[in-house]
Amino acid sequence: METFPKQYARTRRFTVGAPRSFAISPNGHSISYLQSSSGSDPINKLWIHNPQSQTSVLLADPQDLQGIGSNHEISEDEQSRRERVREVGSGIVAFSSSADSPNVCFTSDGTLYAANLDSREIISFETVGSVFDPQINPNGSLIAYVSGGELRYLDLSGNDFLVVGSQDQHISHGVADFIAAEEMGRRRGYWWSPRGDRLLVTEVDNSNVLNWHILSSADPSSPPKSLRYPKAGTNNPEVKLGVYTLEGDGLQIDWSQSAFWEYLVNVQWTQESSIYLTVQTRDQKSMGILKVDSDTGAVEEIYRWSDACWVEIIPGAPKIIGEQIITVEDRNDARSLVINNHPISGDDLQVRSLINCNEQGVIAAVSASPLEQHIIHFDFEGRRTAFTQDPGVHDAVSNGETTVIQYRNMDVHGVRTTVFAGDFPISEIKDLSEKPVISLNVSFHRLGENELESVVLFPQNRDDTKLLPVLLDPYGGPHAQRVRWAQGLFGVSQWFADQGFAVIVSDGRGTPGRSPAFEREVYGDLATAALEDQITALSAAAEIYERLDLGRVGIRGWSFGGYLAALAVLRRPDIFHAAVAGAPVTDWELYDTHYTERYLGHPLETPENYENTNLCNEAHKLESPLLLIHGLADDNVVAAHTFQLSQALLEAGKPHEVLPLSGVTHMTPQETVAENLLLIQLRFLRKSLEMNKKVGHE
Repeated sequence: METFPKQYARTRRFTVGAPRSFAISPNGHSISYLQSSSGSDPINKLWIHNPQSQTSVLLADPQDLQGIGSNHEISEDEQSRRERVREVGSGIVAFSSSADSPNVCFTSDGTLYAANLDSREIISFETVGSVFDPQINPNGSLIAYVSGGELRYLDLSGNDFLVVGSQDQHISHGVADFIAAEEMGRRRGYWWSPRGDRLLVTEVDNSNVLNWHILSSADPSSPPKSLRYPKAGTNNPEVKLGVYTLEGDGLQIDWSQSAFWEYLVNVQWTQESSIYLTVQTRDQKSMGILKVDSDTGAVEEIYRWSDACWVEIIPGAPKIIGEQIITVEDRNDARSLVINNHPISGDDLQVRSLINCNEQGVIAAVSASPLEQHIIHFDFEGRRTAFTQDPGVHDAVSNGETTVIQYRNMDVHGVRTTVFAGDFPISEIKDLSEKPVISLNVSFHRLGENELESVVLFPQNRDDTKLLPVLLDPYGGPHAQRVRWAQGLFGVSQWFADQGFAVIVSDGRGTPGRSPAFEREVYGDLATAALEDQITALSAAAEIYERLDLGRVGIRGWSFGGYLAALAVLRRPDIFHAAVAGAPVTDWELYDTHYTERYLGHPLETPENYENTNLCNEAHKLESPLLLIHGLADDNVVAAHTFQLSQALLEAGKPHEVLPLSGVTHMTPQETVAENLLLIQLRFLRKSLEMNKKVGHE
């Protein structure tokens, strides 16, 4: 039988074969989406689903398209986009649909295509260069795209035109800057007007941003990659906005209001004359909505809200519908749906995202418990209509009267996808992802005084009386939960449990979904509360389960979890006896402006926050085995983090291990890498915790 690490890597973490990226036609009669043909096929194809007939038809298969068109190489911009969205698939990984026509566009192997959902005709285009982020206009007649820092468009006959470009290599048009894409969820840099005859375009100038170099290859002849990276306390890219005609005539927009607003968060262009910009200050304590006259360039601030710590960016929000200003704001320790400055969702719900807004109200993803997420329709008076009832985690895409809801829970493998007409289910789209070769042995708990949402996993088919070493497996930081009512979150943790561990996964203070106050417990200090809560979870779990051997405790994590793992063995060697730290931030001054300054402030204003959370300052405390793992091609948490900590440990005379991964990014998408990383971590933990058992391909 195939081992779990092999299956986990081959199926791209069990994402292959699951339907995703839905686009609903204006009349609701067809739904476009991406899906591979099986759980072992990594190549995404474009499909059309008819909810009435409950059938899906293949529209575009990349393997059938090969050899058509210009076959440009995938651009660096596209590679960066995929890294920002953590895209691990291949084939067709994104597409753009028209609001008022059956036309869509997409790329495959760097070639641009357009397809008609009704006739199913597909045409390819010769383009000036590699294609990045193609977007079809609302009437389906034109396709804009970015190439070499230029914004261009073509008609369906293939005639290609330049909108705007620059000879300056530091300036690009139509591309979201690094901060916007990585931290704000804005991955586009241009937007079509409602009539499809003008474009709002960003100009990103990186000339004053720090220039870093990433040497990711094991080949000494390979040159380093240059990376413009705005680390905490340094310059962000300068982002300008302009409204352009199809002839290239531009109208500049002074959206920053003389540099008061630092960040362009999002754009809404739903009325021909009016554009709405969501903007944020550098300290992120204020967010505003600016109304822009697309004909004159005049800018008017129409709404602003603030917070003593930070204003959270919520996917899909804010929105302007007629006279309604729809925001998501923190009120009375609830993340609330707010209409014209009046909260309507109640203090019992945490609003996670806005799915759709129209004249009838708002569809939102909400949580009454951090474990679950449900889809609810609110009218403008606050009356609720629930789409979902079953326990689990629900996500949705909606257009008009049609809504696609995806559902994950602890009882069903993978994802269940249901199409609704209004609030009535009418069709399903089958999930083709593979079922893991392991089964879960998991118990949910609320641990400690703070009732931390946690799970404890034990081995399957093992002696219930045997004392087990403990492995903590957290993320433990902002913007990510590990503990939710979804089976797919715990496969790796269960595999470690099956190798002879009791595994604890706990979401401590700072993690989302519970309350704004719970998240803000890490403000000014990303270390103390996060570590304390892992210790609390361990201690509380040991009171419930006598099988936990507190004399053998390991911890593993990636990204923030890697930071937390290294922090644990440095600060509390009396509790943690081994750690695996993957892609850890070690010095927060080396991480980006938007994320880091949100929690720790500006380094020049609050240097003590950075000093107190810098792992290099605590290198001399190391007493337990520590394995540091880092992808050398990581442009999010650069490998210098690990190298600086390793240097500090060496200078302090502290033995440790470092595993550099040539050509690997923050995602570790390579199949052999993903598989072997699990095995290497297991060997290290067994050796360090003196488990004395031979490790093979388990």
